[in-house]
Amino acid sequence: MAAPLTLEPRLYALTESLELGKAACQVAGVELSALEERTFAGGEFKLRPLTSVRERPAYVFQSLAGSPTVSIADSFVRLLFLLNGLRDAGASQRIAIIPYLAYARKDRRTQLRDPVNTRYVAQLLEASGADRVMVLDVHNPAALDNAFRIPVDHLTALPMMADHLATSHGSTSFVVVSPDVGGIKRAQLFQELLEARCGHPVDLAFIEKRRASGKVATGRLVGDVVDRTALIVDDLCATGGTLIRAAERCRDAGAIAVHVAVSHTPNAAGLDALMASAAITDVLTTDSVGIRQDSPPAIGRKLTRLPVAALLGQALRRILSGKPLAPLLIHWPVPADD
Repeated sequence: MAAPLTLEPRLYALTESLELGKAACQVAGVELSALEERTFAGGEFKLRPLTSVRERPAYVFQSLAGSPTVSIADSFVRLLFLLNGLRDAGASQRIAIIPYLAYARKDRRTQLRDPVNTRYVAQLLEASGADRVMVLDVHNPAALDNAFRIPVDHLTALPMMADHLATSHGSTSFVVVSPDVGGIKRAQLFQELLEARCGHPVDLAFIEKRRASGKVATGRLVGDVVDRTALIVDDLCATGGTLIRAAERCRDAGAIAVHVAVSHTPNAAGLDALMASAAITDVLTTDSVGIRQDSPPAIGRKLTRLPVAALLGQALRRILSGKPLAPLLIHWPVPADD
């Protein structure tokens, strides 16, 4: 009996993530497929693949960050409509590549009648025909795994950021700091990655964060940062408040410099606040949400954005060639023969 014919995949990127999708596909050695995007009077839209997807896997790039022209909700609905359309057109698989997954912070109930937005996002993606989802540095990977009934691939920018810091500040005496107790696991992973790349010990600290009557207050710093360089690591910066308070607490405790490494900066105002803070020496982030017109300019060398297209492209190439994604979680750059 003849083996079933395997057809080449189709890859799409919606306008909001078009540049990111192009760059990732270039790394993977594939090309984006043609997609018709039309907007009608009143805001309704139409999305149509311009080549056949029947019996082919289809990949869709869409980062769920808002902008002055497209809201987060609009970006999400457009992704859902395209996934539905690909299913109706006969695509054998629909894989959503979502570098920044919005709504992922609200993953549990903390008050009576609280929504669990992470679960709702998962249900909507599954109902729209997604068979697999790839995300980058979500707020709580365990909560996301529990929310989805389909496979979820978690990528991380931490090895990329650790490699950058080891190259540019390899001899620095770092103390990796979690801005709250919930981020300790992330900080521990980053500590291990940075230690391996720098070749010398890297200490760990964390800051207690208390919330009362809806207001956040920074508690005591657990760990020693005196005459050291504090490196605050987090998954995202929304308003910048938590990171700025953590930086100020490190300065008060004797840190000689404070670096911030954050994977996502979906809110330009939040990034602007980090840039303006006198307590923060510099900011390291990625372009997971794209670089929009409302983004603040780099002030001297205070802001460094690492492109995630190389990471997404390598992940895509590995999926298409049947290789595991695990090496991307611990190495950067990944050895060619790994």
